[in-house]
Amino acid sequence: YCKRLLNDILSVLIPFHLGLQVKVTPATVTEGQKVTLSCSTTCTLSDNPNPTYIWYKNGHVTTQSNSLFLNPVSSEDAGRYSCAVEGHEDLPSAEETLTVRYGPKSTSVSVSPSGEIVEGSSVTLTCSSDANPPVDKYTWYKKNVTSPKASGQSYSITNIISEDRGEYYCEAQNGRGSRNSTALMIIVAGKQTSVLTTAVGIIVVVLVLILVSLDSCGSGDPQEEVMPQQTHSVHPDPNSDTYTALNMKTRSPEYDTLAGLPHCHSLSDRC
Repeated sequence: YCKRLLNDILSVLIPFHLGLQVKVTPATVTEGQKVTLSCSTTCTLSDNPNPTYIWYKNGHVTTQSNSLFLNPVSSEDAGRYSCAVEGHEDLPSAEETLTVRYGPKSTSVSVSPSGEIVEGSSVTLTCSSDANPPVDKYTWYKKNVTSPKASGQSYSITNIISEDRGEYYCEAQNGRGSRNSTALMIIVAGKQTSVLTTAVGIIVVVLVLILVSLDSCGSGDPQEEVMPQQTHSVHPDPNSDTYTALNMKTRSPEYDTLAGLPHCHSLSDRC
């Protein structure tokens, strides 16, 4: 009795746990092709001869059916798949991986640092793309320029000048294809003087002008003091050796003769 009971228990538990199997055909596929996933058991379920299978993708329920048909398969279908018998969801099968290979997609360009780009500064453009296998070649282009600008996932422009303005884009490639990003416009602004620098410059100029003015006032020829003219009365000093009193009578006898002559008041007077 004990042996029969143990066999009954094992016949119920073991098939559900070990008998379920997921088969992915093919396991690796290129996007656009078709894939079939089937779930089967090696045991006969006495209580449910035609079971309904529940499918899981990455641990989440997706659908209920014996098989999954993915046609055409996309990159979003890649993942880990398992199945379980309805009513026994706690005993799922082992997971099988579906690998989908695809060319680059969602290719985009980002710029660092962000914000205004000023002449003399540097910027770095980075290309990003989703692909399987991963992108193995990045090429950089500038619109209206025939030859490539650079290669590699990042492209740096140092000491940028006005001629660097324009639209830039990248091309991502792998063994499954290639994809261009949308163009990113680079606008180069002229060098700008900060408000603080301008204010400091104005203050320095004002101070220099003040110092020059003060220096001119201090080093210029001093104005001669204008002394008020004083009116001096000159009185002869008879005692001085350098002064001789003028006495016409003592100097010449003709003075008396001249003094005695009549005075003419006009040209009509006859003297």
